[in-house]
Amino acid sequence: MIRHPFAFTGRSIRRATHAHGAGESGLGKLIELHAVNSAGDMMITIALASTVFFSVPTDQARGRVALYLAITMAPFALLAPIIGPLLDRLPHGRRAAMAGSMLTRALLALTMAGAVAGGGLELYPAALGVLVASKAYGVVRSAVVPRLLPPRFSLVKANSRVTLAGLLATGIAAPLGAGLHQIGPGWPLYGAFVVFAAGAFLSFTLPHKVDSAKGEARAQLTSGEHHLHLPHAMHRAGTGKATSSTEKARRPGLRTVGPSVLHALQACASVKCLSGFLTLFLAFLLREHPMGGLSPEMSLGIVAVAAGGGNALGTAIGAWLKSRGPERIIAVVLSTALGVLVASAALYSTVLVAVVAATAGISQALVKLSLDALIQRDVPETVRTSAFSRSETTLQLSWVVGGAVGIALPLNGVLGMSVAAGVIALGTATTVRGLLAAGRRGTPHPRVA
Repeated sequence: MIRHPFAFTGRSIRRATHAHGAGESGLGKLIELHAVNSAGDMMITIALASTVFFSVPTDQARGRVALYLAITMAPFALLAPIIGPLLDRLPHGRRAAMAGSMLTRALLALTMAGAVAGGGLELYPAALGVLVASKAYGVVRSAVVPRLLPPRFSLVKANSRVTLAGLLATGIAAPLGAGLHQIGPGWPLYGAFVVFAAGAFLSFTLPHKVDSAKGEARAQLTSGEHHLHLPHAMHRAGTGKATSSTEKARRPGLRTVGPSVLHALQACASVKCLSGFLTLFLAFLLREHPMGGLSPEMSLGIVAVAAGGGNALGTAIGAWLKSRGPERIIAVVLSTALGVLVASAALYSTVLVAVVAATAGISQALVKLSLDALIQRDVPETVRTSAFSRSETTLQLSWVVGGAVGIALPLNGVLGMSVAAGVIALGTATTVRGLLAAGRRGTPHPRVA
């Protein structure tokens, strides 16, 4: 153990990720792959933040971030709705898609390393490519998890393990990336290249069943008349009636599987929008008005730790609650988050900023896990994988919208917390009543283990 600390650490990690049947099903390898993905993304984030954010005065930094949003987020807002459907048409190439996402980011990291020191405009198209590739990976991962569940292993528990592994890897990669930055501004990107290259290799170690689309169909985020979408032959077997060509052409939609999934997606989108807003708004607010007696970097570090700790705590709570009453969990989380945000707007202080960040982290984790549980419970298996990919794309787009509002808002703490409270108030008003009513009516489909 003393002579081979790295080998011992590696075996310990492998035992943790492969426990409870995750090794046999392939989930353990996906957990490790997601940890690599999160570490690489964190290194790129550190390199970009040091160049776009910390290297210039606040006014110039706002201009640079606004330019970053215009060049990267605006095209991504147009590409995000396409990513899910495009990947949905390639169900037999999921491992290749994940490897392609990793390899793309590895090559773009090398490209960015040459531009990051000078902050040239070529940095931004490369950053857009990294962003799109990262979101594409997220969409595919959401579609892959249900296919790798061990026996008697809930989707909530699986997603909790994947998320916790990503958070742990991020916590390790952050100081490592900061240390590499002390050598030179491009060194975190060289580190990201190595990490993503390893991720491309690990993608092909996932089981072959990841590429199987047996029994699957495509789901769309549109309304429809039918409550269920099943293959044509199954409709005829269940009803004894021939299905018309019009019925054949109809596509399934999340609105057709019951109100719980739709309302949960709306609630999760509001929390994701809150996350994007707080990320950018607090970054500038704390740089201009840091916590009492602390530097801007230390203030941002405290908020980042609070948000990450909240996310980890929410993930742990979600795994403990499993899939019991996800509608009620979402309603309680939104109501609690709204109360915290209203209090922070009325009694604004720098200490409450950290509380808000932690609350946002807990809320994001719990609401996302509850949405996953509802999709697993209420969406027919034939379209469940597709539903995960499309809902993930919707949530990423929500983050973009929130981030855009955060960069445009004046740097006033009370105003920012008021806007944040308004976002969650809207999500609460449009979803909680419907969720609770749907929870009382029960699920339209048999519960999935």
